[in-house]
Amino acid sequence: MAVGDFGAYNIEDLRQIAKKRVPRGVFGYVDGGSEDGIAVKNNRDAYTSLKIKNRVLVDVSGRSTETTIFGRKATMPYGVSPTGTAGLMWYGGEAGVAIAATKMGVPCTVALNAQTSMEEIWEAAGEGGNLWFQVYMWPDKDLSLKQIDRIKSVGYETLIITVDGPVGSNREYNKKNGFSMPLKYSATLFAQLLAKPGWLIRVLGQHYLRRGAPTMVNYPDELISRITDPMLKHMHTKTDNLTWEHVQRIRDAWPGNLLIKGLQSAEDAVIAKERGLEGVVLSNHGGRYVDSAPAPLQVVAETRKAVGNNFTVIIDSGARRGSDLVKAIACGADLIMSGRPTLWGAAVAGTDGSYQALEIFQTEMDRVMAQLGLNNVDEIGPHIFWNPPNWVPQAPPMLKAVAE
Repeated sequence: MAVGDFGAYNIEDLRQIAKKRVPRGVFGYVDGGSEDGIAVKNNRDAYTSLKIKNRVLVDVSGRSTETTIFGRKATMPYGVSPTGTAGLMWYGGEAGVAIAATKMGVPCTVALNAQTSMEEIWEAAGEGGNLWFQVYMWPDKDLSLKQIDRIKSVGYETLIITVDGPVGSNREYNKKNGFSMPLKYSATLFAQLLAKPGWLIRVLGQHYLRRGAPTMVNYPDELISRITDPMLKHMHTKTDNLTWEHVQRIRDAWPGNLLIKGLQSAEDAVIAKERGLEGVVLSNHGGRYVDSAPAPLQVVAETRKAVGNNFTVIIDSGARRGSDLVKAIACGADLIMSGRPTLWGAAVAGTDGSYQALEIFQTEMDRVMAQLGLNNVDEIGPHIFWNPPNWVPQAPPMLKAVAE
């Protein structure tokens, strides 16, 4: 497979093709942000505002985008974020994304909300896969510990707790599109589905024929629901009373790498480190929760300064180019995650489309590293920037002088 297959030469191309293949409400659910979409736009603006300087006459013939995360090699400093809607992009899309990530050699986070079981996804990824798992917390200790035991038994070694949803977000576009959870087959939604007969046959029809209605199969038995049930049980569990003590329960029960995802402050990252976690995922949920939130890229430098270098800092939300990965590493991130690109790829061509998205990131990153005179990820630093804003770490004087 080569970049340009399916008529897609970049991530935005995949997005535009996906938009034509998926019902409006389903696409909007994946693509949109909360309220006015300020955070979604700012996530991209933060990346595009940073200008990078090339270096010439440097031997980069032996360059590599490879890095190491939690002791395992990755082809590039990129991982797939947890997304519970891959199965609405392509039948069995969750497994397809995992297979694509394994083929590329990057981490892939399985979402609790997936409509394919964690066991099936693990098996599909096969040997060599680097699958992580994402959970939410519940006040009920027994439910949380039961969930942890199941995840451990499958073989997952890295667990991410999403913590940025004490209450639901205000996604007005879903209401306008007639798309909601639980899913209600309204006249508006029916019209959208009928407008995409290929998707009905390729995705929803396949699911009903093979598995019945899409179901939240990874929740504890007490919380499992079909997405068409009148009430989704997990949405009625109280989450606005969760605290760091609930995180500590999971820390005490989970023997592997533990991270929290959804924080946007250095203060919370410090607490996570003090609680014995291995890292954090700075994220504004792709702009889907707090609409005036800063981009994770804008807070990574202050977070790195607060926690030091012996703590993993991952950022999620907004990366769409290989140059974005280089910029994020230069600001202090260890790994960059995003979820929409492989979802758009899945909508275009299933596993092959998701792999295409990953291939685009890797090819672009390799090209930019060559243009900047960089041979490996360790050489990436703030000296690559031209006239950076104050939220970017300052280059050491010697490097700054050389760069100029």
